[in-house]
Amino acid sequence: MEKKINKIVLAYSGGLDTSVIIKWLKEQYDCEIIAFAADIGQGAELEPVREKALKTGAERVYIEDLKEEFVRDFVFPMLRANAYYENNYLLGTAIARPLIAKEQIRIAALEGAEGVSHGATGKGNDQVRFELAYQTLNPNIKVIAPWRHWDLLSRSALFDYAKTHGIPVPVSKDKPYSMDRNLFHISYEGGVLEDPWDAPHDEMFLLSKSPEKAPDKPTELEIEYENGDPVAVNGERMSPAQLLECLNRHGGENGIGRIDIVENRFVGMKSRGVYETPGGTLLQAAHRGIESITMDREVLFLRDSLIPTYAKMIYNGFWYSPERTWLQKAIDDSQRNVWGTVRLKLYKGSCTVTGRKSKKSLYDQNLATFEEGDGYRQDDAEGFIRLNALRLRLYSQTFGE
Repeated sequence: MEKKINKIVLAYSGGLDTSVIIKWLKEQYDCEIIAFAADIGQGAELEPVREKALKTGAERVYIEDLKEEFVRDFVFPMLRANAYYENNYLLGTAIARPLIAKEQIRIAALEGAEGVSHGATGKGNDQVRFELAYQTLNPNIKVIAPWRHWDLLSRSALFDYAKTHGIPVPVSKDKPYSMDRNLFHISYEGGVLEDPWDAPHDEMFLLSKSPEKAPDKPTELEIEYENGDPVAVNGERMSPAQLLECLNRHGGENGIGRIDIVENRFVGMKSRGVYETPGGTLLQAAHRGIESITMDREVLFLRDSLIPTYAKMIYNGFWYSPERTWLQKAIDDSQRNVWGTVRLKLYKGSCTVTGRKSKKSLYDQNLATFEEGDGYRQDDAEGFIRLNALRLRLYSQTFGE
């Protein structure tokens, strides 16, 4: 006989799904529901969460400010790897899930809760990300995923359930797309965005202006790096969360960071997603810029060859896996000399590196110059070329016509 569950900690956002879930869990399990909301940069969205969760049936509500931890311990390590999934997605949703799950498990231990729950659907990636983290951090916790068990099989059904039970929700049947926001990005998917041919409406975006409406004058920024992490903008040192907020404002004002993609979900289907990542887009470009003069060629090549593997680990929910932890150590070691300053030009949706400098630079102008310089004998190149051409000559002589 399965042990009675007395308390469940729900990862609560105040949106349609989790608002319905509080009521559903109470009906199904007849137990205390503890609502937990992670403040990782949602802004005003969190203001009504506490009151709404209590009115909907939660016994207690935890709202934890995790913004600095989110950027310092999750976003920045990912940016040190220059991670992106399938060539363009900067993993803004995926990187938030392991932190939410970590804090949820901590609260479950504090409350003596036997179970945890989430609002991820049975078709998406988030169910995998949450539950892999839960089972790694507490293998004995009971995981309850309502979307895989209830008979509310569409967002329209959820909307009707909420209306029947007097649960206020921030979406309607006329505007059913799903939105997920944190300090790193905003994602939009589902509903009116499910047809990959239909362009997103400009009024949907919250973090950025359209490039057409961005200022006609370029913005220049200087970003300073230490050990592969950004520490200052235009000479002003900031905390990780403050720095990302600052770059979100600059990037958004200049129409930077929008993408519209069809991605391959871990569960096997393709999904259309629209994303805004203004600050992250700037940091990706700036990091590349400072690495170009401070990282050894072969170390850079090897690290870059690992980006798809590393990004896939995050996308698929393996943040706490031994392989990601091991790979992170190698990536972090590659960043020991990534110090210096990068200058960016922001203009109508584009972000261009226009300068880079570092006391640890491997760039030697005296070697690279087209003028006469010291330290390089041009006639050495003849032997270098002949040695590299040796196997090509042998192949041509043996198999060429």
